[in-house]
Amino acid sequence: MLRHTGRRRNFKHNVRLAALLCVTAGMVNAAGLFAFAVLTTNVTGHAGLLAQKLAMGDLRAARMVALWLVLFLAGAFFSSCCIGQTGQHKSASYTLPIIIEIIILLLVGSFGYTFDQSILKTEYFAGSLLFAMGMQNALVSTVSGNVVRTTHLTGMFTDLGIELYALLAAPLKNRPGIRSKITLRLVIIFFFLAGGIIGGYVYLKFQYYTFYLPAAILVIAMFYDGFRVRFNKFVRRYKVRKRKVPPI
Repeated sequence: MLRHTGRRRNFKHNVRLAALLCVTAGMVNAAGLFAFAVLTTNVTGHAGLLAQKLAMGDLRAARMVALWLVLFLAGAFFSSCCIGQTGQHKSASYTLPIIIEIIILLLVGSFGYTFDQSILKTEYFAGSLLFAMGMQNALVSTVSGNVVRTTHLTGMFTDLGIELYALLAAPLKNRPGIRSKITLRLVIIFFFLAGGIIGGYVYLKFQYYTFYLPAAILVIAMFYDGFRVRFNKFVRRYKVRKRKVPPI
């Protein structure tokens, strides 16, 4: 799911990646909105908010929003640096960003109760989540070859609209490939929305502890490939041993 890149990567890898990481982003987005009244998985709305604050002369709030934009960018830059320095085809290239994201989510879940709606605390909590989501978006985009983006849906809905028309207009021989693209877009949209619904519902029940849930999913995503490889090896060995056992 994460370790396959380039030509080794196929449609199933991207679907699994989209399912796990999109539901994580959806949870963080909804929980962040409930907890800190900030959308933490994209920067489009924050760019408009920055313009509004500057127009109104609210420089302190504008500084905070500008900081969020920079932190999302910094997260994407840091994740790309990890991949570039370590090597895109090595597992360590994605391990460090995911570990840091898990730590951020755990810290927000553990200390979120101290949030007092002040600008300073909003900067800390919302900014850290934006940095984490910037890391995740850059990581997933790089691993999938710019096919999957997990933290926002604007581009997904645009691509889906284009591909739905292409499906109707394309010759029959080209339609299977277009259907695969449409399926992937629908998976991304569905799991992001599902994550948002789950995150919002869980937050109403468990408050800041909700951030532990996406952290747990990231742990599963990080070890999924290794577990799957070991499990397949175990199954193959079991089948070989079973063939070697003579019938009674």
